[in-house]
Amino acid sequence: MDSWQDSLPTPLKRLSRLIDGVVALFGGGIIVISFGNALLRFVMNLDVAWSLELSTFLMLWVTFLGCAAAAARRAHMRVTEIIAYVLSAPARRRLEIGINLAVSTVLVSIIWAGCRLSIRTWDQETTVLYWPVGLLYAAMPVGTLLTLVFIIHQTVCLVRSSESHESHTE
Repeated sequence: MDSWQDSLPTPLKRLSRLIDGVVALFGGGIIVISFGNALLRFVMNLDVAWSLELSTFLMLWVTFLGCAAAAARRAHMRVTEIIAYVLSAPARRRLEIGINLAVSTVLVSIIWAGCRLSIRTWDQETTVLYWPVGLLYAAMPVGTLLTLVFIIHQTVCLVRSSESHESHTE
């Protein structure tokens, strides 16, 4: 098993795998839909009207769920990578906790704004599929909330490791 998943508790491992599966499914869907539509245009001069709309939906969901998948793997670039050789390990840990708290604040504001936007546009329908536009915008708060779950877990682990490190040095 990947080392990034070893540090996750079982519910977060399952959530991470579920997110990965959805991202793979939606990403594959985008490829199949886009390729199929391009092929139909080339061979039969036929355009499938819903293909662009569905691909747009899937792409937005893949983007925000991909952010959560990256957070689960700790794959987002962090400032601590740049200054890793300058600070001591305890200082890096404190800096990373501070960064995670700042990121969490931004994520909460995105969740709030995304929920408001999704609710406001839920009664509007898309042009071809007649789906709620709010479903498109729901990708933002859902993906961001999932990202926040992994960031909170990482922050808790950092706090615990700094507490255990401090208790061992006393």
